[in-house]
Amino acid sequence: MRIGGAAAAAQSLSPARAQSQNGPNILLILSDDHSVPHVGCYGNSDIKTPNLDRFASEGMRFDRSYVMSPQCAPSRSSIMTGRSPVAIQMTRFSAPLPMDVRTYPEILRANGYFTGVAGRTYHMNGEASRSDPLVQGIYDKLNLRSFPERLDYVRTGSMQTGIEQFSEFLDLKPRNKPFFMQLGSNDPHRRFGPGMAREPHDPETLKLPSHFPDTPLVREDFGYYYDKISRFDDDFGTVMQLLEDRGLAQDTLVVFMGDNGAALLRGKGTLYEFGINVPMIMRWPGKIKPGRTSSELVSGEDLAPTFLEAAGVAVPDEMTGKSFLKHLRGEQYSGRKHVFAERGAHHIYLPIHSAAFDLSRCVVGRRHKLIYNALWQIPYEPVDFASSNFWKDLRERNAAGTLSPELSRMYFSPTRPIYELYDLENDPGESDNLAGRDEVTAIEQELRAALIEWMVVERDYLPLPIASDPPDMR
Repeated sequence: MRIGGAAAAAQSLSPARAQSQNGPNILLILSDDHSVPHVGCYGNSDIKTPNLDRFASEGMRFDRSYVMSPQCAPSRSSIMTGRSPVAIQMTRFSAPLPMDVRTYPEILRANGYFTGVAGRTYHMNGEASRSDPLVQGIYDKLNLRSFPERLDYVRTGSMQTGIEQFSEFLDLKPRNKPFFMQLGSNDPHRRFGPGMAREPHDPETLKLPSHFPDTPLVREDFGYYYDKISRFDDDFGTVMQLLEDRGLAQDTLVVFMGDNGAALLRGKGTLYEFGINVPMIMRWPGKIKPGRTSSELVSGEDLAPTFLEAAGVAVPDEMTGKSFLKHLRGEQYSGRKHVFAERGAHHIYLPIHSAAFDLSRCVVGRRHKLIYNALWQIPYEPVDFASSNFWKDLRERNAAGTLSPELSRMYFSPTRPIYELYDLENDPGESDNLAGRDEVTAIEQELRAALIEWMVVERDYLPLPIASDPPDMR
């Protein structure tokens, strides 16, 4: 007889349930498709996010927080398990989480926590394949969808529905138990359009990212994206007020984080900074000094061991994430030298271009990033906005020869380099590929060695990036 996820976790983690009774409540709030520069507290004077900005002043802002995939399902699975999507076989969007892979909410549940998810779908039950009845029939036949039995409370809906669900969850929580809740928002996920914010942003006044073409339609789209972030900010403020009204704010570790980068140019679906560098802010009264900022490298897989350690629960050996609890508390902390990310299939489409299917890996160091494009022959295509008016306009401009050579190369080259190396300090827009240049040979070798080691340890199925590529492939 198959043992359910929670039961399996309980059997394997029998010790010291009483420890978690003194642990904090934990609330993880995820925005959807949100890159790091796009919150006011990150120095962005254009965007209207007063609630997140206030929250940052009460807690700790992370400037170099990275997810392990620029896609919802693999990224969220990494956050949930403290492991890479490669190691847990979640690089195909979208597969159900394997039965034998434990999540940290299950471990918290086995150690005295009341646990739940609400709002935006959690993306670990094969949801993206639901439009295909054949695939769904196979999942049902083999009984592969186990997530609802792993937690005490599992609901999905919009962020507004999720707030109501969170309130219901708190009503159901036993008095003597701390809680864990992952509350997901649909914002700022596409679709974009007017009417999303109480105070819309003026696209003409916005500072565009350095890798954006400056066209009226690009500006309009970017303004709508900011509007959706403002709507999320309103909802975030409602959740924070709910904690205050319930008398829970002082006893709750609250984490805000983007699940992956924005569905914008060189964002979601890519391993550039807009795809994997996401905003993250934490507040924990009495533990985190207000107003702190961190430049330490943090990976999405690091949340699980950090939460478990905060709850006084042993971290399982299979978790490869690194707890940064000491860093939160302002104690001596030895941080990461590297973070890693992967890109695989997206949704259920065939490999015609990079939006539908890609096989890429990257390693980010303290200053430099190396991207390995195993399918360099597949051209770039954006995820979630290939049919948008602004992208169609850019295609027409490129065909007419009116885009700059740099932008034409960036978005419309028929192939991509196998290796891309960027100096993130001097080239944050990742426009100057240094791979193969003599002056950075040592840096490229160091990052390639780190990536190869990670791929070996994670048992990655891609060919290792060992052989030097011919110059015409760079």
